[in-house]
Amino acid sequence: MAPPRPHAAETPVETTTRLRPVPGRHPARAVAAAACVVLGLGLIGGAAAGSMLSGDSAAAGPRDGFTAARGLWHSAPVDTLFPATLKGTGAGPGGADRTWTRVGVAPDSRCTGRLDPMLLRALQPVGCTRLVRATYTDATSSSVTTVGMVFTEAGPAEMTALHRRFAAEGLDRRTDLMPGAYPVKSTPAASFGDRQRASWTVSILTDAPVVMYAVSGFADGRTVTDPQPAAVAMEESQTTAAAQAGLGHEAKGIEERVERALRKNVAATEKQ
Repeated sequence: MAPPRPHAAETPVETTTRLRPVPGRHPARAVAAAACVVLGLGLIGGAAAGSMLSGDSAAAGPRDGFTAARGLWHSAPVDTLFPATLKGTGAGPGGADRTWTRVGVAPDSRCTGRLDPMLLRALQPVGCTRLVRATYTDATSSSVTTVGMVFTEAGPAEMTALHRRFAAEGLDRRTDLMPGAYPVKSTPAASFGDRQRASWTVSILTDAPVVMYAVSGFADGRTVTDPQPAAVAMEESQTTAAAQAGLGHEAKGIEERVERALRKNVAATEKQ
């Protein structure tokens, strides 16, 4: 992740049998054979050209996207992976606008020791190449949110399978799979630890080798005993402190906008 701008036989046996002379080829047969070769090459080339012009490259498309995304954790500038400011138009409760400011970016790291052991185990089928994280605060400095990207070793099939498993088993709503917080000294997120986590979201992308997550909490460092997944905390009927404070919206809104930034990076890399 680039630094922010200023503010990894058996050897063939020789034969001694004398080769028989090959009889000369009849001119008509030679012409016919040559015609077949030309026709065959023409059909192959035409099929390939047709595929390129029509964009019929279902297998190549995902692979290209995966290739472009896989190394972004160290090649993309910090400000493009985690923009300094995120605009959340209509992202708050009741469609209210939100603005979030980045207060710190963690050094890229391995997943072991940084992700909850149970979450790390759930992500094991896709592996982990690198983890990058940043923490944001809202305009009032009353809430803080850590957003992260797990760059995996998987291909489209493995990411799709994991996405389906998370959805089928509700793994994105289990508190024992809640992502960790990233506190930042001398900022509103200074006391943002695991006991302060209030709401979270986890998204398994199927068009890139990346797992997105975000986890939010109160900036005053209060302990939260009843954290809720963002999808639940965003429901109007919820009355928990996290829901009433819009922390589900905070986690989901920030995760979605960092995901958009990731996709822009992928698109730009594909064009290079």
